Amino acid sequence: MTETNAYARAGVDIEAADTAIELMKGWVAKATRPEVIGGLGGFAGLFDASALTRYTRPLLATSTDGVGTKVAIAQAMDVHDTIGRDLVGMVVDDLVVCGAEPLFMTDYIATGRVVPERIAAIVKGIAEGCAEAGCALVGGETAEHPGLLAPDEYDVAGATTGVVEAERLLGPARVRPGDVVLAMEASGLHSNGYSLVRHVLLGSAADGGAGWALDRDVPELGRTLGEELLEPTRIYAKACLDLAARTGVHAMSHVTGGGLATNLERVMPVELAATIDRATWTPQPVFDLVRQVGSVSQPDLEATLNCGVGMVALLPADDVDTAVSVLAGHGVRAWVAGEVSASADRGGRVDLVGQHPGW
Repeated sequence: MTETNAYARAGVDIEAADTAIELMKGWVAKATRPEVIGGLGGFAGLFDASALTRYTRPLLATSTDGVGTKVAIAQAMDVHDTIGRDLVGMVVDDLVVCGAEPLFMTDYIATGRVVPERIAAIVKGIAEGCAEAGCALVGGETAEHPGLLAPDEYDVAGATTGVVEAERLLGPARVRPGDVVLAMEASGLHSNGYSLVRHVLLGSAADGGAGWALDRDVPELGRTLGEELLEPTRIYAKACLDLAARTGVHAMSHVTGGGLATNLERVMPVELAATIDRATWTPQPVFDLVRQVGSVSQPDLEATLNCGVGMVALLPADDVDTAVSVLAGHGVRAWVAGEVSASADRGGRVDLVGQHPGW
């Protein structure tokens, strides 16, 4: 009989964690940059900062986030290789709005029980997302928390660091009257508002939900509900950096929790306001599904979900054609959704007007 140690009897399997590390090494190796020093196994990830000497005045930027209750969908479906892409999208796309290039990222996975194949699948998604964003995955941590989390439960978080030349820093100070609001299409729900979505579509009738199953085929979506809810967050980092390099973009906003108007207001100067016309786009069917099935008011929907717009850029009207072309080259559809104007009484506000076609 093999004797287990005290830590294992307490529910923590060190051998499983070691196996997970071996399984994930191949994926982590794909998410690197020339500046990365060393590999997995150290106490800290190393990045050669001498690369920053090419900047005149480098500003370091950092961002941290998780993916919220979207992890509950991944766990229920036993599909774990996409949630990492969501994590990367949430942190690097927050970073890029100021014009910063993401350099490296670290992750943290907490779970009730380390299942090596599951951890490796999560890290696979993170590594793929980092490669897509152009940043390195320099390290992370997997922690087993028996008693705090159920055996098949986990949560993920991450942090990223980037750099931007001071004179190219984007933000409210650059925004001008007459700037165009350029909307960039979302891939779907991204990773926000899942508590609302789960309540409306998956919740029991007794709790006011529709009680749908994740394997339910939904004609409006063209696939199962679970497949739709696991659609990964779009990663805009490379597209937005290219946009900043090739146009005179003034500011960008990542549309996450709080919705389009609230997030755009975060980069609006107090003396200006913006108006966005809903008639310029039709949100993907999943947004209308949540609205109708849950009888969710449009203001509540727009205050919670991205409603089809995952990123916004404010830029001069003369740059619109170039901007749309640049983004299309990265597979991102973009369109003019509104305009910035001087305002004495709406300072810093963003108003949504009109109605989406078909709503």
